Amino acid sequence: MKQRIKHLIYFIILLAIDQASKYWARINLRKNGPISILPGVLKLQYHENTGAVWGILTGKTAMLSVITVILSILLVFLYFQIPKDKKYRPIQIIWVFILAGAVGNFIDRITLKYVVDFIYFELIDFPIFNIADSYLTVSCLLLLILGIFYYKESDLEFLDNIFKKRPKVNDAMDKENIKDDLSDGR
Repeated sequence: MKQRIKHLIYFIILLAIDQASKYWARINLRKNGPISILPGVLKLQYHENTGAVWGILTGKTAMLSVITVILSILLVFLYFQIPKDKKYRPIQIIWVFILAGAVGNFIDRITLKYVVDFIYFELIDFPIFNIADSYLTVSCLLLLILGIFYYKESDLEFLDNIFKKRPKVNDAMDKENIKDDLSDGR
């Protein structure tokens, strides 16, 4: 339980960092324009994103909000399925980052009707993004790396059991009735 409380605190801190950075961008960058951090490489530039990652689904705020709620509920459910063993701590922490990223952008969509983006890599003309996007992207990459190089297949068997169809009470009763019928000669 102590570990989960720590993770909740991490989640709150990560969410606060994301929201504070977006607030700063709204107050400073929207008024004063872009700030060049590394000329020609990295710039802080205000952008209101009414879509999803890289601007896809622009203007679909309501749909994106519903999808985010569903995915966040799924993420919380999956978090509680991760074994509590110490070797799974990296997955637990990564999951906290993923949830903080999803909720951070969701808060923007609900309160502002858009997501505040402000980090721009000029050098490669990468789409403008924010801290929450970074949480999501880096976390997914780390999950992939852990899955390939750190965990054995047997370590991840708990994932197989999460979505396996569990028999419903009625299904089990029907199977028992069929067995009884067959044994009675019907």
